[in-house]
Amino acid sequence: MAPPLGNARGNEQGNEHGKGRQSSGTTRRSLLAGVAALGALGAAGCSRVATASGTDGGDLLDRLKAQGVVRLGIAGEIPFGYIDRDGQLTGEAPELAKAVFKRLGVDRVQPVPTEFGSLIPGLNSQQFDVVSAGMYINAERCEQVIFADPDYRMLDAFIVRKGNPMGLHDYKDVVAKKAKFATGTGYAEIEYAVGAGYKESDILIVPDQVAGLNAVEAGRADVFAGTALTTREVVRKSSKAESTKPFAPLVKGKPHVDGGGFAFRSPETRLRDAFNVELRKMKESGELFRIVRPFGFTKAEMTDMTAKELCRG
Repeated sequence: MAPPLGNARGNEQGNEHGKGRQSSGTTRRSLLAGVAALGALGAAGCSRVATASGTDGGDLLDRLKAQGVVRLGIAGEIPFGYIDRDGQLTGEAPELAKAVFKRLGVDRVQPVPTEFGSLIPGLNSQQFDVVSAGMYINAERCEQVIFADPDYRMLDAFIVRKGNPMGLHDYKDVVAKKAKFATGTGYAEIEYAVGAGYKESDILIVPDQVAGLNAVEAGRADVFAGTALTTREVVRKSSKAESTKPFAPLVKGKPHVDGGGFAFRSPETRLRDAFNVELRKMKESGELFRIVRPFGFTKAEMTDMTAKELCRG
């Protein structure tokens, strides 16, 4: 999930994991799956969990062990966290959460679906215990919540017509060749394109990567920008379009790589630290990659980055 634009970053990610302008209520986290399940589980989103005690580091981990269940805030985005056609919780982040929390002595996870832009407010208002949505980690968000270390890294890529006839490989190419540029609602790619010199008012904004693929196939856009993972996955069955080689967008003149992970309420450092310990073990053993690989992740998306360095921006 990618970072949102401007001040909205503090609330929303990702691309892929959160890039939206949350203040306007639009997010990149389109509810691509589980809409029916959202209504069925709505009551869970209205409930509240107990407030953390004043104990240093919080006592949520102890309470979760006693309850035997942890509530996961998800945003219905494939492949990061969603309800599948059988009504089951799945996705990169929820599957990883199941494994980590089981190691921590919490056997069950309960999804609490919400809009991506409501994840951080929902977390801080006690609607769920952890954000499990592949949320990008950035400085603005780090002022509102604490993050585990990222469980993936992500580059950008383009959807272009077969053969890439315009030779579009990065944002500078898009500007230089005056390509018709499209990206998703609230995507960080808007900011990256504008930073390269593309006029924001000329950008075609579409709901998600599926709409972006349709725009390129129909000739309404020469290129659609998204994360390497989502562009790679969405073109698999296309006979008219392909994804380009992943690349790092330039931010302030330097290549920028995003990373996504789990978010916790600021007082709950004990839970975050315990989560990090298990996450680190799973990275070292290769178990993390085995869990996320079915969702389209490759070894190129695995990372040793830390939340601390991403929070510095």
